[in-house]
Order: sequence, then structure tokens, then C-alpha cells
Amino acid sequence: MNNITVKEHLHLKNNNMRTLRSKDFASNQICGTSLKGYTKATYKRLVEVLGPPTFSEASLDDKTQVEWVVKFKNDYFTIYDWKTYDREYTLNELMIFHVGGKIDAFDFIVKLESKITCQK
Repeated sequence: MNNITVKEHLHLKNNNMRTLRSKDFASNQICGTSLKGYTKATYKRLVEVLGPPTFSEASLDDKTQVEWVVKFKNDYFTIYDWKTYDREYTLNELMIFHVGGKIDAFDFIVKLESKITCQK
């Protein structure tokens, strides 16, 4: 896939952090990810920082209600609720979201949390 096509799948948010918009493209990138950490934020704040979730509908097994897929540097990370089984709770009350990836997510979480706490 060339750079022009990839850009069509990405939504530039800030510098080196991009939220993917294409569900098909995102699904291919996150195959094999697993829990790497957590971030403290509300759904509303994550939308302010990252834009709408890549996946805004509940998963087929209902284990996630929303999920962002974010490209950071050259890796892909996910931010998602896990087993709340309650969309209203996720959207209005949840304060801790899971962070997934294929590699260590420390740098990604630090960058994300700096945006969560600083960006207005």
C-alpha cells in the first residue's frame, strides 16, 4: 500500500499520533495485539483528543463498546473499554481504558496522557 492510500486510512490528530478511520485497514493492523497498559480518561476526553472511535459499535461478543486504533510512530495501538457490557456506562462513567498493542506501549501511553491532560 503506497503512502497516498495509507493517508486515506488515517486521520491526522497531532504530530506522530494518528487515529485510523478505515475499519478494514484498522482490523488488519491490530490482529495479534494484546493488553499493554491503561490510560485514565473519559470517553468524552478521548474523543476530544483522538476524534471518534475507529470502531464505534459494540464488538460481536459485546466485550468492547468502542475502540480507537492509533498509529504512533511506526506501530499500532488500541484504546478500548473491556467487558463493561454496558454502552451507557462506557460513554458516561468509565474512567480507565485499556491500551493494547504488539509492542511495549510505555512511550505511546506517555504521549497519549500528555495530550489528555494538556490539550484543550
